[in-house]
Amino acid sequence: MKTIDDFNFENKKALIRVDFNVPLDENHQVTDTTRIEAAKPTILKVLEDGGSAILMSHLGRPKNNEPEFSLKHIVAKVSEIIGVQVKFVENCVGAAAEKAASELEPGEILLLENLRYHDEETAGDKGFAEQLSQLGDIYVNDAFGTAHRAHASTTIVAQFFPEKKCFGYLLAKEIESIDKVLNDNESPVLAILGGAKVSSKITVIENVLDKVDDLILGGGMAYTFIKAQGGQIGSSICEDDKQELALDILKKAKEKNVNVHLPVDVLAADSFSEFANTKVEPINEIPDGWQGLDAGPKSLENFAQVVKNSKTILWNGPLGVFEMEPFAKGTIALGDAIAEATNNGTFSLVGGGDSVAAVKQFGFENKVSYVSTGGGAMLEMLEGKELPGIAAIRE
Repeated sequence: MKTIDDFNFENKKALIRVDFNVPLDENHQVTDTTRIEAAKPTILKVLEDGGSAILMSHLGRPKNNEPEFSLKHIVAKVSEIIGVQVKFVENCVGAAAEKAASELEPGEILLLENLRYHDEETAGDKGFAEQLSQLGDIYVNDAFGTAHRAHASTTIVAQFFPEKKCFGYLLAKEIESIDKVLNDNESPVLAILGGAKVSSKITVIENVLDKVDDLILGGGMAYTFIKAQGGQIGSSICEDDKQELALDILKKAKEKNVNVHLPVDVLAADSFSEFANTKVEPINEIPDGWQGLDAGPKSLENFAQVVKNSKTILWNGPLGVFEMEPFAKGTIALGDAIAEATNNGTFSLVGGGDSVAAVKQFGFENKVSYVSTGGGAMLEMLEGKELPGIAAIRE
């Protein structure tokens, strides 16, 4: 795996694909700087070598080059985080971009305008990728969040740097962490999959069954498994058309000697509201008109024991509707158990939008081994797919 450490950037221009698709408020201020901070080590390595960095990213999904999607809004925040005044050019290809890139001195950073102001970016257009390639000497992909897309800047551009392309620190660490869970792991290996739907995690479940010893299925998807086994789940969320599939997954797990752990009790509510009446019920005996919105105390005790005995943990998806305070206890308790196991030497990887949000909200970020930044990209890797942005560097 060629990483940025395999190159010296002295007097070289690094063309770096970063993921600066950050949330902005109505005043175009950045509200979460995680992705910018994640790219910082890669950018600094280039500058410290005596090179310059040309950063390219998308922001949002512009239809008509709407000004609110301009990357100029984030220049001040990127400058502040990197500690270097970042230059900006109002296009990512063409004469203005080429002039700005050619005038860049060692130690300087140039941010290009939103790649998605050009339809050729998402179309993976070769001519557009070639125009981008003319701006730099070495191509660095450090955008894990878009590595599962075969776009011009994430995949196609790499063709124009046959010997001079590599992974940035962030992307390299993502690949390494997921590989550590799926292939290079220490057992017992535990996967915790939560979230609302079985359908969105089927391929992940099927792929991890060959790699794990234990599988905790929590969150909304648990009710489909319970109902499939004849349980009464009240008004809880359920994919009725996936019950056969749920039984099939349980059967496959048994054949592969994987222990599946489902919740045994839940915190049920009489409406989907933080002001609802609540009570603890066995998960297979939820009364009509009530719905399970979090894992119950006995389930959490069982899960904590499984976590404690594991040496490698993957956590994707919360155990309850953690956005509402009364139903956050399960997710927090699980986070506590994983933090403790990590402290005792277990490798823990957290990824996927909702679990990352939960980990940040409840302060577990620095208590787990690694928090993945790319939701969709991570899921595709867990499904066993090779991502185009990664394959393009390895070729």
